[in-house]
Amino acid sequence: MIAFLARKFIPDHTNTGSSAVRTAYGMLAGILGIVLNVLLCIGKLFAGTLTGSIAITADAVNNLSDAGSSVITLIGFKFAAKKPDPHHPFGHGRAEYLAGLAVSLVILLMGFELLKSSVSKILTPEPVTFQPVSAAILIISAFVKLYMSAFNRTLGKKLDSLSMQATSADCRSDALATSVVFITMLIAHFTGANIDGWAGLLVSFTIFWAGFTAAKETINPLLGQAPDPELVEEIRDEVMSDPNVSGIHDLIVHDYGPGRRMVSLHAEVPADGDILALHDAIDRLERHLGEEHGCQTVIHMDPIITNDEHVAPLKKRITERIQAEIDPGIQLHDFRIVTGPTHTNIIFDAVVPYNFRMADPELKKAIASLIKALDETYFAVVTIDHQYT
Repeated sequence: MIAFLARKFIPDHTNTGSSAVRTAYGMLAGILGIVLNVLLCIGKLFAGTLTGSIAITADAVNNLSDAGSSVITLIGFKFAAKKPDPHHPFGHGRAEYLAGLAVSLVILLMGFELLKSSVSKILTPEPVTFQPVSAAILIISAFVKLYMSAFNRTLGKKLDSLSMQATSADCRSDALATSVVFITMLIAHFTGANIDGWAGLLVSFTIFWAGFTAAKETINPLLGQAPDPELVEEIRDEVMSDPNVSGIHDLIVHDYGPGRRMVSLHAEVPADGDILALHDAIDRLERHLGEEHGCQTVIHMDPIITNDEHVAPLKKRITERIQAEIDPGIQLHDFRIVTGPTHTNIIFDAVVPYNFRMADPELKKAIASLIKALDETYFAVVTIDHQYT
């Protein structure tokens, strides 16, 4: 069904990296969600009126909120497609994350409203009658919601869209909620046990969990979550595959919304190499990463001495001392030696792990003491770096 709709309504539908195609998919999902949820709401309101079930009526209102969520998703995709402007030079892609967060807040709100209604129904129960038409509506509704969940999950993965994945989670919880309501109605019909309010309570908890999960997944990229480890490893491997590159550090991945990444890194190159040839190699790497991962890439060249027989052994010795006496997770880069008439400057950057608790000035002092203990003429010039991947 997704492929059919995409072929029919979305030109160039296979080019999901295109902003226009992403927007078209978002519009398609949003319109389909609005139409189906409004129809489900009308059907469940009719079923709730026939049976007198608060759980069915609450489920109908939940579908109405889902239609509102589809509107939010539609607006989010439309806004995210806006071109960059002077105030937003990296575009508006994070609007999709905001749309996903709005959807999750709507889910939480509906869960709270259903919780209140269910508690009221538990305290003052009312009879629930079984109607074949209502049962059929609930069954159809559950299957429609499962289809909508699969539809949004597939598109969410295809487009790397958190708002669609949040909608998919909401649809799954709705299908479960409707199934619980249907089972409750059957129990009331065959046993006379009225657990309508308790079923509504269970449904509300399910909705709460879906809302919480969706909110967490959309808040993380807004706060600046770490990039996918697989992406980081691929970038490292591709940069290090170039024979001109001796090392890589300070890799940062900025996420400005799906399909809007910016990557920056430092590539270590031989200090005695041909500057024009090295610059050309770095340019090729930038273009390759941009084409391969759909990102803008900036690579800074760090010249390092590779033919000095004293540098590598001293770097190894200092690294081992720092890792043994301070923290095994500390790594060094940009290591160089500048020898003067009275002392020798040992210059490098020290990258500390996330769980490292020592303050930067304290760490610099500790490293300087270790290096001074190796040789009285050694003077440490240390820059403290922190991990971003």
